[in-house]
Amino acid sequence: MKCKILPFILLCVVLMSCGTSRRGGKKLRTVSGSQVVLTPEEQRKYDYFFLEASRLKTQKEYGAAFDMLKHCLNINPDASSALYEISQYYLFLKQVPQGLAALEKAVKNEPDNYWYSQGLASLYQQQNETQKAVDLLEGMSVRFSGKLDPLYSLLDIYNDQEDYQKVITTLNRLEEKTGKNEQLSMEKFRIYLQMKDNRSAFHEIESLVEEYPLDMRYQVVLGDVYMQNGKKEEAYNLYRKVLSAEPDNALAMYSLASYYDQTGQKELYRQQLDTLLLNKKVPSDTKLNVMRQFVVENERAGRDSTRVISLFDRILKQDQDDAQMSMLYVQYLLSKQMNKETLPVLKQILNIDPTHTAARMMLLGEAVSKEDYQEVIRLCEAGVEANPEMLEFYFYLAIGYNQAERSDDALAVCKEALKNVTDASKKEMVSDFYSIMGDIYHTKKMNAEAYAAYDSALVYNAANIGALNNYAYYLSLERRDLDKAEEMSYKTVKAEPKNSTYLDTYAWILFEKGNYAEARLYIDDAMKNNGAESSTIVEHCGDIYYMTGDVEGALKYWKQALEMDNQSNTLKKKIEKKKYIPE
Repeated sequence: MKCKILPFILLCVVLMSCGTSRRGGKKLRTVSGSQVVLTPEEQRKYDYFFLEASRLKTQKEYGAAFDMLKHCLNINPDASSALYEISQYYLFLKQVPQGLAALEKAVKNEPDNYWYSQGLASLYQQQNETQKAVDLLEGMSVRFSGKLDPLYSLLDIYNDQEDYQKVITTLNRLEEKTGKNEQLSMEKFRIYLQMKDNRSAFHEIESLVEEYPLDMRYQVVLGDVYMQNGKKEEAYNLYRKVLSAEPDNALAMYSLASYYDQTGQKELYRQQLDTLLLNKKVPSDTKLNVMRQFVVENERAGRDSTRVISLFDRILKQDQDDAQMSMLYVQYLLSKQMNKETLPVLKQILNIDPTHTAARMMLLGEAVSKEDYQEVIRLCEAGVEANPEMLEFYFYLAIGYNQAERSDDALAVCKEALKNVTDASKKEMVSDFYSIMGDIYHTKKMNAEAYAAYDSALVYNAANIGALNNYAYYLSLERRDLDKAEEMSYKTVKAEPKNSTYLDTYAWILFEKGNYAEARLYIDDAMKNNGAESSTIVEHCGDIYYMTGDVEGALKYWKQALEMDNQSNTLKKKIEKKKYIPE
């Protein structure tokens, strides 16, 4: 009880003592110069309200926090901390003039607080008060000489104003603080070109080379700048100079190749690219970046894909450290709709990296589309071993085993897959595993286990159409739980009203329930939707026709079913005796 009451009492005492608190008949607040100086007691009150405002802010009680800040400013109207905080509330409420005034006052009262000044400079820029922003940022760059952000902000403003001389001056100031570097030199180069001062532009990059004479990268950059601005001979000499010092310098090799390309020396261009991309000393990441750039440039120039494919083929004849180059080749071939040509490359990727899921899934998709289930099995057996967390490989492996009539293996794979299910696993896929298990158990005449598996499948996915259909049909064959079977089967017909298998199941359940007229409607729909291709559906059609009194129609369909290699003894008896005989 005490822990709850004391803060409330303290708050009441503080609130009652705000403003014109007196001690010995004298006011405690005095003024020194232009700013309020608080007595210790007033300072305690201020601190309390400010801390309370901060606490309420963290609890997202913004209205109450705002009121606490007002109490702070009643105590000390010049307090920069409260002015800064309350300015953020005004700005949030889109009361920009009040927010701006509070922030300006905070900066005026505490000019050495970097964050207050930074906030005000940003606000000036947002409000298009550009000159005020410039004046403040220029002052900040002097007061806070260790901070680079004010100079970068000035760069943005001067660039927007196209005041290139001030941009150069600001870049020089940054260079004094950070030292000469490629980013600043390249920016100065760009600005000098905008100013049409080519001499200064080239001198800037040349000075970068002079500053770092042992860094060959800057010499290549200078060569590239020469190339871009028509000074091809100077560029060529620089590239050759770099390669004399570092024969395996990938940047120089590629730049030299570009030189040969732009000067029409096609054979030298091809040789130079080979030198770079077939060089085992060049890192694979560098080769990859160069090849990407080569592909982009080839597309931009509108050239055919022959030279790109030829170069990829030559590269991939070498031993590869990783699969990145091969995958880039696959992506290129796919972009050219050369899907067939990707297959050997994808196989090469798996030889390099058996865990490469994307490559395996692409090959798997091709095998499934061709119904090559031996290849499906081969890919998925290795996939399960390499990526045991990938349920897709278990799923297709189970299908492959089923197609190969390896039902025990399919069942074992489903059970193994279910051991790897996590909270992140797709429920639809888990449902499919149980559905496959249900089908396998039924073929083994283990009906109790089959129905339990189907129940589990529907727990994970109540809309699993395959499980609903098979579960319903097998129940109808046993003539049990027909109401449940009808309910499940109806969901499949509603989902796919032109699926002859689902229509047949529903018609047969109605038949078993004695609803012959309704059953005939659905079996007719099944026959209209390719059902005549299934001897089972055709025989069912004859059975239903018989029970609706159409003996001639029944005989017609029974004979049709018999001609479709349905050699059931029961079917033969139906035809012989011209009557329906249940199984």
